[in-house]
Amino acid sequence: MAKLKNDTLIRALLRQPTEYTPVWLMRQAGRYLPEYNQTRSRAGSFLGLCKNPGYATEVTLQPLARFELDAAILFSDILTVPDAMGLGLYFAEGEGPKFERPLRDEWAIRDLAVPDPGAELRYVLDAVSEIRRALGGSVPLIGFAGSPYTLACYMVEGGASDDFRTVKTMLYARPDLLHRILEVTAQSVTHYLNAQIEAGAQAVMIFDTWGGNLSHAAYREFSLAYMQRIIAGLKREHAGARIPAVVFTKGCGNWLEDIAAIGCDAVGLDWSVDIAQARARIGSRVALQGNLDPAVLFAPPEVVQREAEKILAAFGHGSGHVFNLGHGISQFTPAEAVKNLVDCVHRSSLRYHGGSADSRAS
Repeated sequence: MAKLKNDTLIRALLRQPTEYTPVWLMRQAGRYLPEYNQTRSRAGSFLGLCKNPGYATEVTLQPLARFELDAAILFSDILTVPDAMGLGLYFAEGEGPKFERPLRDEWAIRDLAVPDPGAELRYVLDAVSEIRRALGGSVPLIGFAGSPYTLACYMVEGGASDDFRTVKTMLYARPDLLHRILEVTAQSVTHYLNAQIEAGAQAVMIFDTWGGNLSHAAYREFSLAYMQRIIAGLKREHAGARIPAVVFTKGCGNWLEDIAAIGCDAVGLDWSVDIAQARARIGSRVALQGNLDPAVLFAPPEVVQREAEKILAAFGHGSGHVFNLGHGISQFTPAEAVKNLVDCVHRSSLRYHGGSADSRAS
């Protein structure tokens, strides 16, 4: 496969020198882009989009045609893994993801099995391969999966939840059952991410969206411990290249040191964390990714630039920062605000790296 023309993201994740701060956005391929909505309409449904490698490739590339982003991220969904386990994923109009067979019965939890990514998740791996070919080595491709605890929240609740009452009741009343779910899910995610790496993903990310709803002790036992197992089982090199791994827990401020200690290359930060403090606490061990509040993108252009520059200044000089939002981009975000942000980060970050405008990879 072609050598990367722009490997700035990979170098930043590995805390190697870069000419500027690379930027990509969580959910950068999504509903805020009219071309995405047109493709989704052709696909017939969100799952139709995810399960068709051609459509998934198309929407993965759409934001790169508009913005000078430093990475592509596979278009998929974290819930493809429990769907492959046979839980029956579907999307109710206006209600988000749901499972036909949530894990409520002990026998169902005992029977839970690790899916074969080469079979049940072949459509994702085909998309990864197709996207890599389409990128032609322009920028790296990021693969991803949900964390075991986050996936378990959906698997036990049967969908999104306001209070996570069912899964938390299981956590305290029958921790053995939740550990069983997490054990199988951690194995599944490890195999799935390794299969993505073999198919062409050049960095991987674990999304722990709901880890922040746990108590201090429960986070370590039910979320972090299983992410550590995944990190330990990942292929960290493939085809002669290092494969960086990013871990992102929304609401992670209390656990930065703990997350940095599990062996990942980078820690994702939500917008509630001060990136200067995060760098002081863990920046000598891992790279940092983040962490603009996605709502900033609704503000006037000069405010977007000012807020982006604040984060760049807070991180300060040197490498090891990947600029991103503190969570996924909103579907209501104006596309021109994203262009403004990406251009601002590239321009304003030069002073922190000793680079020049001419040194930016195209």
